Amino acid sequence: MSTKPYKGFEPKWVKEVAPAKSYRSIFRWGDPEYVKYPKESLFKLMKEKFKMTDEDFQHYDGDIGMAEVELPQMPSNIPQKHLEALKEIVGENFVTTEDYPRLAVAYGKTGYDALRLRAGRIDSLPDVVVYPGTTEEVERIVAYVTEHGIPLYVYGGGSSVTRGVEPVKGGISLDMRKRFNKVLSFCEVDQTITVQPGISGPQLETALNEAVKRFGAKRAYTCGHFPQSFEYSSVGGWVVTRGAGQNSTYYGTISDIVLSQKYATPLGVFETSHYPREATGPDLNQLMMGSEGAFGVLTEVTLKVFRYQPENRVRFSYIFKDWETSMAAAREMMQCECGMSSVFRLSDPEETNLMLRLYNVDDTPVWNILERKGFKDMERCLFLGFTDGEKGFSKNIARNIKKIAKAAGGMSLTGMVTKSWEKGRFTDPYLRDTLLDFGVMTDTIECSVNWSNMAKVHKEVREVCHALPNTIVTTHMSHCYPQGANLYFIFITRMDDADRFKAYHATILDAIQKSGASMSHHHGIGKMFGPWLEGQLGHVEYGAIRALKEYFDKNYNLNPGGTLGLDLPESEKRYLRADKR
Repeated sequence: MSTKPYKGFEPKWVKEVAPAKSYRSIFRWGDPEYVKYPKESLFKLMKEKFKMTDEDFQHYDGDIGMAEVELPQMPSNIPQKHLEALKEIVGENFVTTEDYPRLAVAYGKTGYDALRLRAGRIDSLPDVVVYPGTTEEVERIVAYVTEHGIPLYVYGGGSSVTRGVEPVKGGISLDMRKRFNKVLSFCEVDQTITVQPGISGPQLETALNEAVKRFGAKRAYTCGHFPQSFEYSSVGGWVVTRGAGQNSTYYGTISDIVLSQKYATPLGVFETSHYPREATGPDLNQLMMGSEGAFGVLTEVTLKVFRYQPENRVRFSYIFKDWETSMAAAREMMQCECGMSSVFRLSDPEETNLMLRLYNVDDTPVWNILERKGFKDMERCLFLGFTDGEKGFSKNIARNIKKIAKAAGGMSLTGMVTKSWEKGRFTDPYLRDTLLDFGVMTDTIECSVNWSNMAKVHKEVREVCHALPNTIVTTHMSHCYPQGANLYFIFITRMDDADRFKAYHATILDAIQKSGASMSHHHGIGKMFGPWLEGQLGHVEYGAIRALKEYFDKNYNLNPGGTLGLDLPESEKRYLRADKR
């Protein structure tokens, strides 16, 4: 990452490539050769907030993970006959019990995972990693584990922040990255593409952008789905967690984009139909999305695609005087029925304080102009985004947003701030590893709210986050609708103990559920959020999910160990909503 040289003390940020087969290559985010660290003004801000000095940044906080992974105390326990059977299915070269591949698929990317790995704490490990290449191979593996009672897990891109992929019961982990990542078909007439679930965001988007060359299409297309984890997440992960991308306000979340799915289940092949709408009983597509591998292994998915028209994009950013005013303006933008912006992001005062620095506004004359015009620090709110679609449609949405923003007293910061945000939209996660080397944790949690309870949820959840002293807690609204939005909380604090992190994280989940919000808008549930799910949905409602599990996988071989709270003891569950008891 290029940044201005520090004028004062600069920590020895770890800028070298994570060694191959090292712990660091597993727990750090993304490209092993890419490094991102805060500019000097942000570094000084964090030191002040966390009551730290240069001395605290003179040495690393514990092990930074450069050693090669060696796990002699955790050998594979899978019987040889099962190994031979798996090799017969996928080929000898695509089955391994080596230490590094096993650990590489054991954890996701939540702070709990990072802290455990940094401490050398291996709570979970598959006995064997398998790299399937075809739908038939996955179907045979699912049939085999069902017959022999072997736990089966699936690893897509590994970006889970809910312990969704963690193999807490050992067994087999299917790593989809190596061979299960192909485009199976493309239909320009229907505007659809069918892919294997291991395909990554960039692989999918590149194929669609190059549709003319690759498929003989008349034009280029886009997937319309761009989560912050886009570069290192898989289509399968998007689907089974009901994910959302940063452009979801226009294109929709993955549950809007999926047209059909195919699963390998213990009962056999389960395939949904491919029509745009049906009235043939409950929607089986929606039933399977969000199942997180508990009902079956996703083998094929057909997605709707969209025309790629970046030349029609209109960028904008505005500053509002306070959170209440900006929320009201955002709601009007969503409810005025002029069309939906593609990216639509509103930061609260504390996030705005940080983001204006991150987006380099503090290096421009605008920083001082804001104060003179009455947009006070720690009160003002930054709103940014851009439109997509047909040229006239895109411009019309931007015009209406401008009109509403101006009526609410908003001041335009032009599209430059948005361009700066775009440059970092997929790379900001790299900052976590850089800071965690010095004991500063950054992590996220999000929920879904209605406009009518947004202020309440925002206030109550932030109070719990701030209960930990000297903590930065930023919040933004994204993934917006006429009826409400997602609230996304980012907390930055001094934290280097996994159990302490888990306890703090639990207090935030408690607060979200008590406040009346939905405990996840798009991150999913996994095993980390599982204890809260029945309390969130209600006992009768949760029974439907349990019934599906019993139908598809009555012996609990698929993603066992707390996924969706399904096989948790009652003593570990948390019920905090009185209206859902």
